[in-house]
Amino acid sequence: MDQANPFETPKTYSLHRAEYLIGLAVTTGLIIAHATDIRWLPAVALFLYIDLIGYIPGAIAFRRSGGAPIPKGYYVAYNVMHSLITQGAVAALWSWLVRPEWALLLLPFHLFGDRGLFGNFMKSFALPFEPVRQPGYLRLLDDLGLKHPKPVGHVGDPAPVGHVPASAAGRRLGENLPAGQGVSP
Repeated sequence: MDQANPFETPKTYSLHRAEYLIGLAVTTGLIIAHATDIRWLPAVALFLYIDLIGYIPGAIAFRRSGGAPIPKGYYVAYNVMHSLITQGAVAALWSWLVRPEWALLLLPFHLFGDRGLFGNFMKSFALPFEPVRQPGYLRLLDDLGLKHPKPVGHVGDPAPVGHVPASAAGRRLGENLPAGQGVSP
């Protein structure tokens, strides 16, 4: 993965997740070491609010949609709430307005867990809200001679949100595609 190829192979994805597992281990250690110093009600609230705002509404909309695209606002909410930048700002504001405290460890604990344990990173508008194997990515792995990642446990595989294959886009716009390209009627 580099600036000319902004994608991850299964191996680099695993290594990326491993970095967050280290962060999760450090925050877990600090939580255990300071368990008696943590105000647990605010800690649990800080842990939960990220998903109450950023994940659960989009997950409900995705399940209700039956695989159809859902509004991009759900993606924005997820990405904003699951951003280390956002949660760093929340921690800074909390420290300034309330007080610095160990309960704030639950913010990075949540994000490091999502990324390290579950492999959830920022959500792209071009993909379904929940993980679905994308044929184009699988073809890329084939081209690179790499193994496919394990399938996810969804009942159906919705089409990528907002994605229109080039051949279909050309036909819809009335363009003539060169012979042998696109899908024949």
